[in-house]
Formats: sequence, C-alpha cells, structure tokens
Amino acid sequence: MDWRPLPKVELHLHLDCSLSYAAVSALDAGITREEYEREFIAPARCTNLADFLSRAPKGIQLMQTEESLRLVTADLFSQLDRDGVVYAEIRFAPLLHGAQGLKAERVVEIVNAATEQLSRDSGIDANLILCTLRHFSEAQSMETARLVKAFGRSRVAALDLAGDEAGFPLDAHRAAYRYAREHGLARTAHAGEARGPESVMETLRALQPTRIGHGTRSIEDAHVVEHLKRERIHLEICPSSNVQIIPSIASWEQHPVDRLYRAGVPLNVNTDTRMLTPATLTGEYARLEQTFGWGSEEFLRTNLMGMEAAFADAATKARIKERLRSAYAVKE
Repeated sequence: MDWRPLPKVELHLHLDCSLSYAAVSALDAGITREEYEREFIAPARCTNLADFLSRAPKGIQLMQTEESLRLVTADLFSQLDRDGVVYAEIRFAPLLHGAQGLKAERVVEIVNAATEQLSRDSGIDANLILCTLRHFSEAQSMETARLVKAFGRSRVAALDLAGDEAGFPLDAHRAAYRYAREHGLARTAHAGEARGPESVMETLRALQPTRIGHGTRSIEDAHVVEHLKRERIHLEICPSSNVQIIPSIASWEQHPVDRLYRAGVPLNVNTDTRMLTPATLTGEYARLEQTFGWGSEEFLRTNLMGMEAAFADAATKARIKERLRSAYAVKE
C-alpha cells in the first residue's frame, strides 16, 4: 500500500542531521552528490553510535548563520510535507551553532520564528525540542534547560538529552533535568540505543523524562518492558536508524518494534535523522508492513499514541487525533 498520502506523526527528528542534498548544495555549491552520499550519509551498518554520530558535524558546520538555519528548517518542512507528516517535533542543540558568533538564544529565536511561519504556511503543526548533549558540561546543560524555559510561550516545547550514550555518563545533566522538573518543563531523553535496558532505567530514575528517545533495547529485559507499560513511558522508535547503529539488531526482521507494540508499550515510529539515515516515514511504514504485516490498525494506533505523548496543547492533540482517525478508518 502507498502510505505517503496518509497523515503521520513524527516525534523524534534531528534538524541538524536531516539536511537534504538540495539544502547542502544550496549552502555549499561545491559539494557534489557523490560527496554528500559518501560523507553526510552514515554507512548502512555502523560500528556503534559514536561511529554513526561522526558524520553529524558535516551538517552542523553548514548551519552557522541566520540564513543557513532558516534554509535548513524550510528544507525539513518540505521533506515533511512530501511525507504526509501533519505533526512534528523537531530537535536540535542550539549551543552547536555558534561557530560564527551566533549566541544560543539567537539560534533558538531564528529556528523558532522560522518554524512558526512554516507551520502556518504548510499546515504542519510543529514544535521544537532543545537538546543538551552527553559530552556537554553541567553549565552547558543548564544553559539549554534555561533556554527551554525562556522560550516557553513559543514553539519550544521540551528538553532532550542526546549524543554518545555509551561514552558519557548522566552526571553532568542531572541538575538541568532537576531544573526542568522544578519549572514544569516537558522532558524526553535518549537511552537504550548505544547501551542496554539498564541505561533506560538509569535515565528514567535520574532524569525522570516522560518519553525515551529510542529505548529499543528495553526489549532485552522483561522487567523494563513491564515498567514502561505500567508507567506509560512512551518510546520514540526509529527502526531504520536502529538497524544502522545497534549491533544486536542485524536486520529489520530482528527489530523489536513489533514485540514492544504487542507487549503494550506506548510507542510511535520516527525517522530520527533523514540525512545520516536516509529515511522517510512513508518508507518506514512500508518496511513495517512488509516485515511485520502492519496495516491501518497498527499505524493508526501508534500515531494516536504519538499524539497522546506529544508535547502539544490539548486542542492540537484533539485536532490531530481526529484527523488521524478519519484518514485511517477508510484505509484497509
């Protein structure tokens, strides 16, 4: 079935790792398509998460001016529009875009204003998540959390922790997440990707997010799966990215998304990075249909779970849920 026209929810999407070749060539006409495919897209099988992330700076280096930030944001909205996405949460680390003098606050202002305008023009409801990174200091992490609070009445909706999960501990980020909790800020965090289910539980206990980015390896511990189900901790699952990165998931057939779904864990399907992992939700849905026999029932349910967990207001949630129910009800 062609899933492209159907409405989709995307909760886990990195702005600075989703540049299309059109965007890259517009920012640097000297980069050929061959160079883009060789240096911007990660290998189909990476050694580990750190290997995968080693390509990320290629896109970030091109996003150091006001113009480039606007262009990349517009490029991503074009990708989302072609993919049938009706609600998206776009994440990025504002502290990574100061190489040419932009202050982190100004970076957020630019991307927030662009997202506001593009959302109105495209009809795609979108919010922003600000990322602190595993290798950041406590001060940098706190700065990111304070930016989430400062932009609380804008498209900025939540705080995230991303980066090399296996290479850096949580210690430097406990204060930022404590600050976020104390100020009622929404929170997600990457875990269960480069490390196993123990990392998921450690992250839940230490940072207390309501969602987990990936969380894929939770399947390795039945107690963790039960905890996620009981506490309604939503997993932002990114199948193609996981197959690319996680050594224990050697193929789509081995991906645990179907087992997690059947076990009753709240989750939805996402692309993660549309550059490092050249993926679309349309393509992810087609692979899920081919591999696990997913159809309208599974995609409706996972999209509804995604909207329930979304960092959006009640009116937006209700509107998107109704649109999903209407569209998927007639597609068998």
